[in-house]
Amino acid sequence: MDIEYKGGNSLIISSKDGTIFVDAKTSVVGRKDLNTNNSTELATEERLALNNPEAKVSIESPGEFETDGFVIRGTAAKRHVDTDEDGLKSTIYSIKRGDIRLAIVGNIDAKLSDDQLESIGVVDILVLPVGGGGLTLDAMSAKAIVSSIDPKVVIPVHYADPKLKYEVPQEGVEAFIKELGAPVEETNKYKVKPGAVFNENLLVVKLNLS
Repeated sequence: MDIEYKGGNSLIISSKDGTIFVDAKTSVVGRKDLNTNNSTELATEERLALNNPEAKVSIESPGEFETDGFVIRGTAAKRHVDTDEDGLKSTIYSIKRGDIRLAIVGNIDAKLSDDQLESIGVVDILVLPVGGGGLTLDAMSAKAIVSSIDPKVVIPVHYADPKLKYEVPQEGVEAFIKELGAPVEETNKYKVKPGAVFNENLLVVKLNLS
């Protein structure tokens, strides 16, 4: 499994059998939308869904799905900007391929219920936004979610970058890294091999924008 960062909450997760595009509507951060033809789309919320008719499958809601060797579970969550009355308009995705377990968090409220944590399950790699600015999780809120889910690897997304245009200013990733206090590995693409053994100590993987 390879993981690439495309800006905002957008990722490309690829394997020899297929590709998943997460929040492929990158025009919301000033980039060209991703080409999801014959691939799987996951959207953490409606406004980030591309809904490409040429995609293999488009997923933007809770449920259980299988595609190209990936087993996906969507868990409903409240968005960071919503009240309780607004309902649950975001989806957290747990993705399993072989023995690798990945979770993707969007612009959600930092407080997760026991039921949500049980649905998310055991996580090796956690992807979550950290830029704050009233738009998404800030460094402290993101740290709280990391503590709740307890992954081995954290990949921060949705933070300030001169190549991106956010609706509101975002903090740099440095604030989250400082708050977490874990070692950092920087790379263009995070490659996870089948049977990978993760260290007991938490690691932050900073993916360069591609």
